[in-house]
Amino acid sequence: MKKADIFEFYRRLAELNPSPETELQFGNDYQLLVAVVLSAQATDVGVNKATRRLFEDVKTPQQMVDLGEAGLKQHIKTIGLFNAKAKNVIALSEILVRDFGGDVPADRDTLVELPGVGRKTANVVMNCAFGAETFAVDTHIFRVGNRTGLAPGKTVLAVEKKLEKDTPAPFRVGAHHWLILHGRYICKARTPECWRCPVADLCRYKPKTPAPKAKKAV
Repeated sequence: MKKADIFEFYRRLAELNPSPETELQFGNDYQLLVAVVLSAQATDVGVNKATRRLFEDVKTPQQMVDLGEAGLKQHIKTIGLFNAKAKNVIALSEILVRDFGGDVPADRDTLVELPGVGRKTANVVMNCAFGAETFAVDTHIFRVGNRTGLAPGKTVLAVEKKLEKDTPAPFRVGAHHWLILHGRYICKARTPECWRCPVADLCRYKPKTPAPKAKKAV
């Protein structure tokens, strides 16, 4: 995709949603970190439902440690892989208390050393908590990047590097939010809703999905 088209791609998404945000619900940086760890292979809706009561009582790493692994599991048992996730959340909370005074470190390399925190999770935290220009590539962004031609790549890291290289300055902080939401609600995996896509004319996806036919009145 040409530079002018990339700029226009983001400009249109930004025009429709000037202040994009993650759909995960949280009250502070620590809760954001926990929510993102829990969101792996789970929906934001499911995570929000599970953490609603949890976050009323647990706002700090120490409070999570005090709750304990068994207590945490009771809150998140509706989320996939909850046993492993509970173990990781307790372990990372212990590290935050011991080594960082209970604070979430504003450094991606440090974050990825925490249990259960991969590069994507670290990128989300860096972006949402600290306003860093990071690109958290999930399945939605990987699909949108390749399907549209915005950031083609055979691996998640390749797509991330392409976005990092080509995303224009005005859109770098909000880019991954716009792309996730675009993939989640319009550029869907099975049937992209091309008929209502604001960037359809810029997209390289050839078999554009037509609008569904209106049902005939009986």
